[in-house]
Amino acid sequence: MKLATYTANGQTRTGIVVGDHIIDSGVDGTMIDLIRDWETLKPGLEAKAAAGGGVPLASVKLEAPVQRPGKIFAIGLNYADHIEESKMETPQRQVWFTKAQTSVNAPYDDIEIATGTMTNDYEVELVAVIGKGGKHLSTDDAPAAIFGYCVGNDVTERMWQHAGPQWSLGKSFDTHAPMGPWIVTADEVGDPHNLGLRCFVNGEKRQDSNSKHLVFNIWQQIEHLSVGMTLEPGDCLFTGTPGGVGAAMDPRQFLKAGDVVRCEIDGLGHIEAKMAAEG
Repeated sequence: MKLATYTANGQTRTGIVVGDHIIDSGVDGTMIDLIRDWETLKPGLEAKAAAGGGVPLASVKLEAPVQRPGKIFAIGLNYADHIEESKMETPQRQVWFTKAQTSVNAPYDDIEIATGTMTNDYEVELVAVIGKGGKHLSTDDAPAAIFGYCVGNDVTERMWQHAGPQWSLGKSFDTHAPMGPWIVTADEVGDPHNLGLRCFVNGEKRQDSNSKHLVFNIWQQIEHLSVGMTLEPGDCLFTGTPGGVGAAMDPRQFLKAGDVVRCEIDGLGHIEAKMAAEG
């Protein structure tokens, strides 16, 4: 099932995407509420999807599926080709950083280039959305902890990222975590470790890989994070980006106002945004 957050007639709702239409879920509350009550709501939502109807997707505005995740974590250096181009060693332990809630952006909204910054970069990523969650989860437990997956772009301001030992500031600028266009539930995705992912800038392919090349797979990521924290419904995990980022090109190619960035993942759809100067 594909589940989206959308705005129509001044109201923001959750809905089921079927083909080129969206059907209101009938659920009061946010996507986090829907995820939390999924086992109870699932039969009714499946029936709505089977009945069809709804309104054209083109008539609504798609928002980030989870607009205010409780936690947004992202793993760095998790594809071998990206590690190589970054001229760094393969991590022996997972390298994590956070992205602020205020970095969340809708899948087709402009991405801001903050005033005074010039080193904005793209990173296509598979995003895992936590469902049941939990703490002290093993790799065997991990699949059941995930609600679904969506496309993400871990937009990064490189100068700020490398200005100190912590990456979170350079990863957390407003609008720098576009996600969507919807969540595809885990049962529909199947194995998340065999999905092609690509990023294009102005139509030029910059990144092209497959999630089978993750250094630390998603189950290992869940196990690692849940040692110290409870993963909760709606938490979002950016699972890593492959090689091809602008900072590693020669000469380096950073994003500028007017550039169009498209990120796509097999079976999940695509997100696309224009870079725009702040203000």
